[in-house]
Amino acid sequence: MKILMVMTSHEDFGTTGRKTGVWMEEFAAPYYRFSEAGAEITLASPAGGQIPVDPASLGDDFKTNDTRRYEKDAEAQALLANTKKLDDVLASDFDAVFYPGGHGPLYDLTDNAASLALLSEFQAASKPIGAVCHGVTALIKAKSKSNEPLVAGLELTGFTDSEEAAVGATDIVPFSVEQELKNAGGKFRSADDWADFSVRDGLLITGQNPGSSDSSARFLLEALKA
Repeated sequence: MKILMVMTSHEDFGTTGRKTGVWMEEFAAPYYRFSEAGAEITLASPAGGQIPVDPASLGDDFKTNDTRRYEKDAEAQALLANTKKLDDVLASDFDAVFYPGGHGPLYDLTDNAASLALLSEFQAASKPIGAVCHGVTALIKAKSKSNEPLVAGLELTGFTDSEEAAVGATDIVPFSVEQELKNAGGKFRSADDWADFSVRDGLLITGQNPGSSDSSARFLLEALKA
């Protein structure tokens, strides 16, 4: 079982001077669920190399058992420091793909040609596609094998407008993930802010927020077993 995790290479949060990147829980929880299931995991990103981590996600308030595990895991840290370039990976080499979030993906994975091509190939080959929180931005412009929006007609979720407002980022982010998924034809579902909420519609798995990282990863594993 081989799983590709597609990470952001982007660290600047708009023009605010704040730093972003991947949200640590959204990498750590799926990474460890996949690893525990015996998966061979490959990390890739637009630029390759070291992945930026949102500094806020390393704060005490946001630490989880998985993020604490990562802090002591030299092997996982080495993987995050040495990701492959997205241009160099092939969908045919993997059984599933998963996109962690953080605000970084909004800037370098929404329009990334290599990512969009990979998603089309995964969909055409009937392989599971997963994403959590802002990682779902990678799905917005992805096309199916029939050149329709990949998310059209499918139930999904992602970071909500109300959650974006709660973190004071509504006027910073380049667009609303929730609205753009709806515009692409997705059937957007959500739970209360910060609730653990993931949706599986066939081979598409999405999680609403950082707290949904574990459940979205488990759904992806279920889809692989099916």
